[in-house]
Amino acid sequence: MNDQQNAGTQQVWFITGASKGFGLELVQQLLRQGHRVAATSRNVTELRQAVGHESPDFLPLAVELTSETSVGEAIQATVQQFSRLDVVVNNAGYGQLGSLEELTDEEARANFEVNVFGTLNVIRQAMPQLRKQQSGHILNISSIAGVLGTFPGWGIYCATKFAVEGLSEALSAEVAQFGIKVTIVEPGYFRTNFLKSGSLRLAEHQLPEYTQVRESEAYHDQLQRADSQPGDPAKAAAAIIQVAAEANPPLHLLLGQDAYDMANMKIKALQNDMTQWQALTVSTGFAESTTA
Repeated sequence: MNDQQNAGTQQVWFITGASKGFGLELVQQLLRQGHRVAATSRNVTELRQAVGHESPDFLPLAVELTSETSVGEAIQATVQQFSRLDVVVNNAGYGQLGSLEELTDEEARANFEVNVFGTLNVIRQAMPQLRKQQSGHILNISSIAGVLGTFPGWGIYCATKFAVEGLSEALSAEVAQFGIKVTIVEPGYFRTNFLKSGSLRLAEHQLPEYTQVRESEAYHDQLQRADSQPGDPAKAAAAIIQVAAEANPPLHLLLGQDAYDMANMKIKALQNDMTQWQALTVSTGFAESTTA
């Protein structure tokens, strides 16, 4: 029996980006269920206010995810406080909207620093403890934009989430021998703060020629103003908690009917390309030798 089984139903969770959205909803539900939660934010005062109450089971941490030292100190503080680590949720990130031509190198790299390298920092710092325990579950919050990239203006954000998908699949293969599980969470549109200015950045220098990108900006602005995203973040958090309790969790967890439909669309498009171009695809190998 491993340490996680010995710990019973109460688990220790480490959640990044916990002051709003999915992260905050997870923290609140987990504390109500009696779990122990270490939660990170760049602003720990804002995090405490958002959670709304102090508890010996709640450890708020001020963390800069782009600093591996800061992340390492947070993981160390979590283990020191709660003696173990069961579930790691890489939730922190932000959206970057703008065509690939419009976005500067600085804007693009900044999105990767948080969405990809911040995630890697947490994984690297958490893995020694998880390997020691021979147990644990890492959930990386991706997006349907990590499955399907045909969104005008979302190229860099999609690229960060495609990177999260790839590293998570590799991570799953690497850590299975240690009893550690990995799940990639791929939400569609949910009523969180994601489309608001604190979580979504626009290109500083915009080109009027990109009319589809401007239409995408207007659509998403209208969506957040109307608060009309179809997904319920409370139900999403509950689904994530349920999956974390599974003995055999999925590698990919789509959340939302819209995410499910868009993933199906991607699969069909890929299958169509494979079928249509099969002859050319398989023609590129070395010809079999005809000599005796």
